[in-house]
Amino acid sequence: MGNKTNNLHKVKSTKLLTSYFLLLALSACSLAPKFDKPEIATPEKYKEDGKSDSYDASMWVEAKLLEDNDRKQWWKIFADKELDALENQAKESNQSLKIIEARVSQSRDIASAVKGGFFPSVNLGANAVRTKQSSASLAAFGVTGETKPYTIYSGEGVVSYEADLFGRVRDSYKASKLDADAQEALYNEALLALQADVAQHYFSIRALDSERRLLQATVRVREEAARIMGKRFKEGAVGEQDNSRTISELASSQADLIALNRQRARLEHALAVLLGKMPSEFSLKESPLEKIMPPKIPAGLPSTLLARRPDIAAALKSMEAANTRIGVAKTAFFPRLNLTASAGLASTSLGNVFDWSGRTWALGQVAGNALSLPIFNGGTNSANLRAAKASYEESIATYRQQVLVAFRDVEDNLVGQNLLAKQSIQQDLAAKSASRTTALAQKRYNEGETDYFEVVDSQRVSLAAQRSAVQLRGQRFITTIALIRALGGGWEDVEVAKVKK
Repeated sequence: MGNKTNNLHKVKSTKLLTSYFLLLALSACSLAPKFDKPEIATPEKYKEDGKSDSYDASMWVEAKLLEDNDRKQWWKIFADKELDALENQAKESNQSLKIIEARVSQSRDIASAVKGGFFPSVNLGANAVRTKQSSASLAAFGVTGETKPYTIYSGEGVVSYEADLFGRVRDSYKASKLDADAQEALYNEALLALQADVAQHYFSIRALDSERRLLQATVRVREEAARIMGKRFKEGAVGEQDNSRTISELASSQADLIALNRQRARLEHALAVLLGKMPSEFSLKESPLEKIMPPKIPAGLPSTLLARRPDIAAALKSMEAANTRIGVAKTAFFPRLNLTASAGLASTSLGNVFDWSGRTWALGQVAGNALSLPIFNGGTNSANLRAAKASYEESIATYRQQVLVAFRDVEDNLVGQNLLAKQSIQQDLAAKSASRTTALAQKRYNEGETDYFEVVDSQRVSLAAQRSAVQLRGQRFITTIALIRALGGGWEDVEVAKVKK
C-alpha cells in the first residue's frame, strides 16, 4: 500500500514538473520576427570633402585629436571661455531640454511598469455583504419557512499571475525599453542642437559686434565731416547741396548702426532664452570677431556617421521596437493563462471574523477562465497585427530617410565650409583693395585734385566690402558649427586648438 502511495506521489510530482517546465519553455518563446538592421550603402568618401587648388591653410585653425572626456564638449575647439560658460549654463537651465529630459524619465518608468508583468500581483481586500437566501432555493435541502437576511464579513489576500506564454509580457517590456532608448537618443539630439544653437548665436553676435565697430568708426568720420561741412556752408565756402549730402551720408550710417543694434538685441534675447534666463537678466559684452579664424573640421569616414548621429540612433531603436511589437500582436492569437490563489477569513459576525474556523481559500480563477483562447473577435487581432507590421515598415522608411538627411547635412556644410573659405579670401582681397582706393582718394582730396564726395563714395564702397568680409567670417563660424552638428557632435582627429589669426 505504501509503495502504491509513493508511486502515485511520484507520478503527480512528475506531472507538476512537466507542466512547470512546459510553462517555462512557452515563456521563453518570442513570436517577434528576427530583427535585421537594414543595409545602408554608404559612400567611400564625401563628395564635398577635400582640398581644392585654391585651399589656403592660413584661413583655418588646425584641429587635432580631442581628449576622450572632451569629445562631447566639441565647442572647446574654439578655446573661448565665454562660450564654455554659456554652454554649461544652457545645459543646466534650458527649459526645452528639461522637457525632453522628463520624457526620458517618463519612458523609463513606463518600461519599469511593463516589467512588473514578470511578477505576481498581491492584493489584500475586505468586504461586507448583506444577503438573504430564497426560501424556494432552500426547500430543496428540506429547509422550510421564511429565512432572515444576514451579513457576511470577509477579508482575503489574492495572488494572481499571468504566465508569459509566447513572450507577450517580455516582448512588451523589450519594446518599451527600446522606446526609452530611442527617447534618450532624442535627448542627446536635442542637447546637441542646443549646444549648436548657443554657439551659433554667440558667434553671430560677435560678428555683429565687428560690423558695429566698423559702422561706429564710419559714423564718427561722418559726424566730423558734417561738422566741417556745416561750418563751411555757413561761411559760404560750399553750397547747400554739398551740406545736405553730407548730412544724408551721416544719417544713413547712423540708421545702419541702429539696425545692427536692433539685430544684436534680438539675438541676445534669443540667447538668453536658450540659457533659461529672462532677456532682461542677460547681456553679452561686446567682443568683435576680427582676429580669429574658424577651425577646419575633417569629416572622417562616411560609414562612421551612422554611429555618431543621435537622431539615427533614435530611428534605429524605434525600428527595433516596432519589430518587437509584431511579436506582441501575434500573441493575441494564442492562449493566455492566468493563475490565481486566494486565502482569507469570513464570518457572519464581525467579532468572529478573525477566528481560525472562518478560514477560506481557493486555487484557480473564481470568475472567468484561467486559460482562454480567442476564437472570434471580428478581425480585431488580425487588424492589430497588420497595423504592427505597417508600423514597422514605416519605421524602416523613417530610418532610411534619416540617414539620407544626415548625409545631405554633412555634404551641405562641407561645401559651405570649403566655398565660404574661398569666398572669404576673395572678399578680404576686395576689402583690402577698397581700403587702398579710399586712401588714394583721400590723398587726392588733400592735394585739391578732387572734391570731398569722391572720398565719401570710396569710403562707402570700402565699408560695404569690409562688412561683407566680416559677415562671411561669421558665416564660416556658423557653418563650421553646423558641420559639427551634422557629424553628430564629434569627429576623428580633432582636438582643442588655440584660436589664432
